[in-house]
Formats: sequence, structure tokens, C-alpha cells
Amino acid sequence: MNAKQTIVALSTPSGSGALGVIRLSGPEAVDIANSVFKGKDLRKQASHTLHFGLVMDGESILDEVVIGIFLAPKSYTKENVIEISCHGSSYIIQRIIALLIENGARAAKPGEFTLQAFLNGAFDLSKAEAVADLIASNSRASHDVAMQQMRGGFANELQGLREQLVHFASMIELELDFAEEDVEFANREQLRELILQINRVITKLISSFELGNVIKNGIPIVIAGKPNVGKSTLLNSLLNEERAIVSDIAGTTRDTIEDEINIGGVVFRFIDTAGIRETADLIEAKGVERTLEKMKQAKLIIYMTDATQDFSDIAQQVKGLDNQDIPYIVLVNKAELLTAEQKEHLKELPVHFISAREHVGVEELKESLLETVNVSGIDTNETILTNIRHVEALKSTEASLNRVLENIDNPITSDFLAMDIKQALHYLGEIVGEVTTDDLLENIFSKFCIGK
Repeated sequence: MNAKQTIVALSTPSGSGALGVIRLSGPEAVDIANSVFKGKDLRKQASHTLHFGLVMDGESILDEVVIGIFLAPKSYTKENVIEISCHGSSYIIQRIIALLIENGARAAKPGEFTLQAFLNGAFDLSKAEAVADLIASNSRASHDVAMQQMRGGFANELQGLREQLVHFASMIELELDFAEEDVEFANREQLRELILQINRVITKLISSFELGNVIKNGIPIVIAGKPNVGKSTLLNSLLNEERAIVSDIAGTTRDTIEDEINIGGVVFRFIDTAGIRETADLIEAKGVERTLEKMKQAKLIIYMTDATQDFSDIAQQVKGLDNQDIPYIVLVNKAELLTAEQKEHLKELPVHFISAREHVGVEELKESLLETVNVSGIDTNETILTNIRHVEALKSTEASLNRVLENIDNPITSDFLAMDIKQALHYLGEIVGEVTTDDLLENIFSKFCIGK
């Protein structure tokens, strides 16, 4: 290794702030940092210590800094790591990084620190991907799922079963060495039971992805209804800002408007849509078409009507929602216009009364959302998949194991059984990174932020 392989990047968000942290990792990290540092000789300092001093460009002082030293293998990357805490001026940060590059470092690629940690055996690939999920987490639920993954929940769940499968693969390979003696080292019934057990775990993991994807990316909720019933007013009320244009003119919203809000630790992605009605306006008609498409993709529909609508018409709209096969909540807006008798009549339908403009009933709506989607009550100690790459690998594993099950019942030679078991092990290995290609690693880590 040479100094060119020591990488450097800003590890805090770009832009001006109180502090910026510049990270160096690699065999020459300490020497490169020491060459621009005026203070203690960093080469003689112990690991996990902090040192105050100056970063110097020749005779010019760039900044007063605190340098942290983390020597291999007790660092994030398992290499020598230096972290320079400087003032958060973009100018200062750029000057220091440029100076470090002049002295032998190389600018890091996105995710390269975590890539080095993976390549150096700090953790497996599934845990490395969980680092990216943790950085991107924007709710309690997504944070808890990412932390569970980082603690090895996913890998640990499969590891014991995988080791047993490796044992059977080796026993079948041994049979091949004694093919002429016609001996059986791998008990077929035990193999069958193991595969059924693995498939039960795989099925459970695959089925968790729908929930995991919702937790990671937010729950898509469509706000639908006829024009001018207060859909955009509701969105503004939920967000506490004027996100959507509100007008008394029917058909003001002609396209979808999306925004997110965290309710009770769960991210909801609200989609305000064009009002559903027949129209000769081509642009508005396109908006209505998109509304219907969004409704099909939603995990929950908030269907809005208001107190000025005919009650039989409201009942008909609710009946139409039953055919969507998607959970829904019906809101009757402008509830202040309803008499007590009218409210009592409408209670026969599954409706909530609100006044979006006055923010009446909005908090109760938020509680109903949590109850309806039932995400806040999930057990994040359970393994929940959030990565489509893992799902595809598990599906391929399941297909290979199913072929083993079929072949156990057929008069087939051991080499075919061994081939399918090896294929299953290959796909399981892809998940944790025991089987990788450069293209796969580049694709995974390129999605990380620079500096991580």
C-alpha cells in the first residue's frame, strides 16, 4: 500500500456550520495529517486520543483544529483513521482537504469508508447496507429497523441454518467420493426437514419486505374526493404550512402534490390529488386520471367530502371505496355547517367529522391514521427486510432449495443435489457479501453519501 490509497473526505454535511469533520483513512493517514499539523507529533500519540493544534499550509495558518486518532484495527475502517474537527467554513474545509490531497491523500468516493470497513472484515454486507439506512432514517420506526439490521438480526437469523446446510453439502460431496460403494452420508429426511425449516424463515423474511419498504420510504396516503371539498386545505393543515394552493374555484389542483409528515414516529407521505369529476378540460382530466392511478398505489386513502354534499351521494362514494380493496378513512369536512341531526344521520357511515380550515379534528385524524396502518405497534426486534436486493437473493435461494426437495423424492444422483444446495448457498452468500462482484459493490456503496 502507498499514500495514494489513503482516502479523505468531509464526513459532516456540506455547507457552513459551526464545525466540519474531515476524515482520513489508510496506511498513511497519521503521517499525512502530521505533515500539516502544528502541535504534538501525531505519530507518537496513542490511539483514541484528541489533540489541539493548528493546520498549517507552509507558514500560513488555515485553522485551529482538534484531531482524533484511531489506530488500526480499532477504527471504523479497521485502518488508521484521523478525524480533523475544524470550523465549518466551506472555504476552510476545502483548503484543508486540498492540502491533505497535496500531501498524498486521495479524494474518497461515495461510501468508500464503509466499503473499506466491509473489505477489512469489520462487518458483513447486510450490516454495511444498514449503515446507509440508518443515515437515511427519518422516523423512529425506520431508525429502529436499521439499528436491528446493524446489530446483525438479519444475518444472525440465517447464519445457523446456513451452517447446517453447508454441513449437508459437505456430506453429499463426500458421497460423491464413494459413489461406487453406494453409501449415504447425508440423511435425506433430516435434509428435507432442514430445508423446510429454512424455507419457513425465508417466507417470513420475504413477507416482511412490504412492511419494511413502507417503514423505510414512508406510507403513501392519497387524499382524494370531489373538487373543492377541502383536500388541499387538509394537506396544509396537516403540514402546518401553505403547501398547496387553496381556492374556491373547482379544479384548482390539477396534478398531485406530495409531502411528508412524521406522526408518532412513523413517516406518512401525503399525496394531494386533483378532484374526481367528469371534465372537458384536458389538463384537469389528466389530473383526474393520475388521481385514480395514485389511489391504486396507496396504502391508505383519505376520501374527503363536505357538509354541502348530498347524503345519499356520500353513501354512494363510500360504497365505491369498498371495491378498492385498500384501507380508507372518509372525512366529512366543513363539519361546522352540519346540524346535530345531520351528524347523527351520517354516523351510520364510517366517517370522521373535521373542519380543515379551522384545524378541528385534525389531531384525531392523525391518531386514526396510526391505528389504521398499525405500523407504530410493530416489533422492531423482529427482522424486517427493507432491501430489495436481499428479497431477490432470498427468492432465488428458495427456488434452489425447492429443487432440492423435488430431487430428494426422485431417483437422482447426489451430484445434482449438491449442485442445487451449492446454488442456494451462493445466493445466501450474496446477502452477507461472501459472494460479491466489483460491480455489485460499486452499485451498493455508490448510494452512500461521500464521507461515509
